[in-house]
Amino acid sequence: MKSPYLVPVLVLSSLLLSGCVYNTSKPTTPAVSPSEQQPTTQDKVNDKDTILFLDNRGLTSVPSDIFDNTAIEVLDLSHNDLTGSLPGEIRHLTNLKTLDMSYNNMTGIPAEIGQLQELETLNLSHNQFTGLPYELGNLTHLQTLDISGNNYSTADLEIIKKQLPSSVTIIK
Repeated sequence: MKSPYLVPVLVLSSLLLSGCVYNTSKPTTPAVSPSEQQPTTQDKVNDKDTILFLDNRGLTSVPSDIFDNTAIEVLDLSHNDLTGSLPGEIRHLTNLKTLDMSYNNMTGIPAEIGQLQELETLNLSHNQFTGLPYELGNLTHLQTLDISGNNYSTADLEIIKKQLPSSVTIIK
Protein backbone atom coordinates (compact mmCIF):
# COMPACT_ATOMS: atom_id res chain seq x y z
CA MET A 1 0.00 0.00 0.00
CA LYS A 2 1.34 3.45 -0.97
CA SER A 3 1.90 6.01 1.70
CA PRO A 4 -0.24 9.15 1.15
CA TYR A 5 2.68 11.28 2.32
CA LEU A 6 5.09 10.46 -0.48
CA VAL A 7 5.09 12.94 -3.34
CA PRO A 8 6.88 12.10 -6.56
CA VAL A 9 9.72 14.48 -7.44
CA LEU A 10 10.36 15.37 -11.06
CA VAL A 11 13.72 16.69 -12.13
CA LEU A 12 14.05 18.66 -15.35
CA SER A 13 17.19 17.56 -17.09
CA SER A 14 16.81 19.56 -20.29
CA LEU A 15 14.50 22.09 -21.90
CA LEU A 16 14.39 22.60 -25.64
CA LEU A 17 13.03 25.99 -26.70
CA SER A 18 13.99 26.10 -30.37
CA GLY A 19 11.36 27.68 -32.56
CA CYS A 20 10.01 29.78 -29.70
CA VAL A 21 9.77 33.56 -29.79
CA TYR A 22 11.64 35.32 -27.01
CA ASN A 23 10.00 38.50 -25.73
CA THR A 24 12.65 41.12 -24.93
CA SER A 25 10.28 43.85 -23.80
CA LYS A 26 10.57 45.25 -20.31
CA PRO A 27 8.36 43.67 -17.68
CA THR A 28 5.63 45.95 -16.46
CA THR A 29 5.37 46.78 -12.81
CA PRO A 30 2.28 47.90 -10.95
CA ALA A 31 1.92 51.63 -10.42
CA VAL A 32 3.38 52.62 -7.08
CA SER A 33 4.23 56.03 -5.75
CA PRO A 34 7.95 56.94 -6.00
CA SER A 35 8.30 56.87 -2.21
CA GLU A 36 7.25 53.21 -2.21
CA GLN A 37 9.69 52.42 -5.00
CA GLN A 38 13.00 53.35 -3.44
CA PRO A 39 15.09 50.96 -5.51
CA THR A 40 18.22 49.26 -4.49
CA THR A 41 20.20 47.17 -6.86
CA GLN A 42 19.82 44.28 -4.44
CA ASP A 43 16.15 43.90 -5.31
CA LYS A 44 16.60 44.67 -9.00
CA VAL A 45 19.83 42.98 -9.98
CA ASN A 46 22.07 40.22 -8.72
CA ASP A 47 25.58 39.24 -9.73
CA LYS A 48 24.34 37.32 -12.77
CA ASP A 49 21.86 39.92 -14.00
CA THR A 50 23.02 42.20 -16.76
CA ILE A 51 19.97 44.46 -17.21
CA LEU A 52 18.85 47.06 -14.70
CA PHE A 53 15.69 49.09 -15.31
CA LEU A 54 15.37 52.02 -12.92
CA ASP A 55 13.19 54.15 -15.19
CA ASN A 56 10.14 56.04 -13.92
CA ARG A 57 11.15 55.69 -10.25
CA GLY A 58 11.20 59.33 -9.19
CA LEU A 59 14.92 59.04 -8.47
CA THR A 60 16.73 62.25 -7.58
CA SER A 61 20.15 60.59 -7.52
CA VAL A 62 21.71 57.45 -8.93
CA PRO A 63 21.90 54.69 -6.27
CA SER A 64 25.63 54.29 -5.57
CA ASP A 65 25.50 50.50 -5.24
CA ILE A 66 24.78 50.23 -8.96
CA PHE A 67 28.45 50.81 -9.63
CA ASP A 68 29.39 47.69 -7.66
CA ASN A 69 27.87 45.36 -10.26
CA THR A 70 30.30 45.41 -13.16
CA ALA A 71 28.27 42.76 -15.01
CA ILE A 72 25.54 45.28 -15.93
CA GLU A 73 25.20 45.61 -19.70
CA VAL A 74 22.01 47.70 -19.86
CA LEU A 75 21.25 50.54 -17.45
CA ASP A 76 18.02 52.50 -17.86
CA LEU A 77 17.76 55.60 -15.68
CA SER A 78 15.28 57.41 -17.94
CA HIS A 79 12.22 59.37 -16.89
CA ASN A 80 13.39 60.23 -13.38
CA ASP A 81 14.18 63.47 -11.55
CA LEU A 82 17.96 63.16 -11.77
CA THR A 83 19.89 66.43 -11.61
CA GLY A 84 23.54 67.41 -11.68
CA SER A 85 26.06 65.07 -13.23
CA LEU A 86 26.18 61.33 -13.61
CA PRO A 87 28.72 60.08 -11.03
CA GLY A 88 32.22 59.41 -12.34
CA GLU A 89 31.90 55.90 -10.87
CA ILE A 90 30.06 55.03 -14.09
CA ARG A 91 33.53 54.04 -15.32
CA HIS A 92 33.29 50.87 -13.19
CA LEU A 93 30.53 49.46 -15.44
CA THR A 94 33.05 48.15 -17.95
CA ASN A 95 30.55 45.77 -19.61
CA LEU A 96 27.91 48.44 -20.18
CA LYS A 97 26.51 48.36 -23.73
CA THR A 98 23.42 50.57 -23.32
CA LEU A 99 23.00 53.60 -21.08
CA ASP A 100 19.71 55.51 -21.14
CA MET A 101 19.62 58.72 -19.11
CA SER A 102 16.90 60.40 -21.17
CA TYR A 103 14.14 62.61 -19.78
CA ASN A 104 15.84 63.83 -16.63
CA ASN A 105 17.18 67.23 -15.60
CA MET A 106 20.85 66.34 -15.67
CA THR A 107 23.39 69.06 -16.43
CA GLY A 108 26.70 67.18 -16.58
CA ILE A 109 28.31 64.18 -18.18
CA PRO A 110 31.56 63.06 -16.55
CA ALA A 111 34.71 62.59 -18.61
CA GLU A 112 34.84 59.03 -17.21
CA ILE A 113 32.06 58.06 -19.61
CA GLY A 114 34.78 57.80 -22.23
CA GLN A 115 36.15 54.74 -20.40
CA LEU A 116 33.06 52.64 -21.25
CA GLN A 117 34.72 50.82 -24.12
CA GLU A 118 31.82 48.41 -24.72
CA LEU A 119 29.15 51.13 -24.91
CA GLU A 120 27.06 50.86 -28.08
CA THR A 121 24.00 53.02 -27.31
CA LEU A 122 24.06 56.24 -25.30
CA ASN A 123 20.79 58.12 -24.85
CA LEU A 124 21.30 61.53 -23.26
CA SER A 125 18.18 63.09 -24.79
CA HIS A 126 15.91 65.59 -23.08
CA ASN A 127 18.14 66.79 -20.29
CA GLN A 128 19.81 70.13 -19.57
CA PHE A 129 23.25 69.41 -21.07
CA THR A 130 25.02 72.46 -22.46
CA GLY A 131 28.42 70.87 -22.95
CA LEU A 132 29.59 67.45 -24.06
CA PRO A 133 32.85 65.91 -22.82
CA TYR A 134 35.38 65.30 -25.58
CA GLU A 135 35.92 61.84 -24.05
CA LEU A 136 32.72 60.73 -25.81
CA GLY A 137 35.01 60.43 -28.80
CA ASN A 138 36.77 57.51 -27.06
CA LEU A 139 33.68 55.29 -27.40
CA THR A 140 34.95 53.16 -30.27
CA HIS A 141 32.02 50.68 -30.17
CA LEU A 142 29.36 53.39 -30.09
CA GLN A 143 26.60 52.90 -32.66
CA THR A 144 23.97 55.41 -31.51
CA LEU A 145 24.31 58.70 -29.64
CA ASP A 146 21.07 60.54 -28.88
CA ILE A 147 21.60 64.10 -27.67
CA SER A 148 18.29 65.54 -28.86
CA GLY A 149 16.39 67.92 -26.60
CA ASN A 150 19.55 69.48 -25.12
CA ASN A 151 21.27 72.86 -25.62
CA TYR A 152 24.71 71.34 -26.17
CA SER A 153 27.61 73.12 -27.80
CA THR A 154 27.78 72.31 -31.51
CA ALA A 155 31.54 73.05 -31.35
CA ASP A 156 31.91 70.25 -28.76
CA LEU A 157 29.94 67.88 -30.98
CA GLU A 158 32.10 68.61 -34.01
CA ILE A 159 35.27 67.72 -32.08
CA ILE A 160 33.68 64.52 -30.75
CA LYS A 161 32.39 63.49 -34.20
CA LYS A 162 35.93 63.58 -35.60
CA GLN A 163 37.01 60.97 -33.05
CA LEU A 164 33.99 58.65 -33.35
CA PRO A 165 33.65 55.96 -36.01
CA SER A 166 31.91 57.37 -39.10
CA SER A 167 29.19 54.73 -38.74
CA VAL A 168 27.83 56.25 -35.49
CA THR A 169 24.27 57.54 -35.74
CA ILE A 170 23.97 60.86 -33.92
CA ILE A 171 20.44 61.96 -33.15
CA LYS A 172 20.40 65.73 -32.66
